Amino acid sequence: MRRRLVQVSKRLVAAREELSVVDEQLRQLRETEEDARVRCLVSETPLADRELVEARRHTAAMSASRDAICAELARLERTQADLLGEQPFDFPD
Repeated sequence: MRRRLVQVSKRLVAAREELSVVDEQLRQLRETEEDARVRCLVSETPLADRELVEARRHTAAMSASRDAICAELARLERTQADLLGEQPFDFPD
């Protein structure tokens, strides 16, 4: 059980780091999407439309990745809580 708890803890750390990276990438993609939206409004060209569609597609994909990581984090946290609940406590005499 202890080995499993260590594995889950390591995976939690990795997932939190991954979430941090994805959050930063998502911030950048949202900025790019907003820039593309403004260019599309100002220029009203087919190219600007395509760039906006592409930016939205990238943002949506990264957002879906973030959702998956958050779901994995929640699952790992539940697993960790379950494992900690099963672990016998040693009380000093």
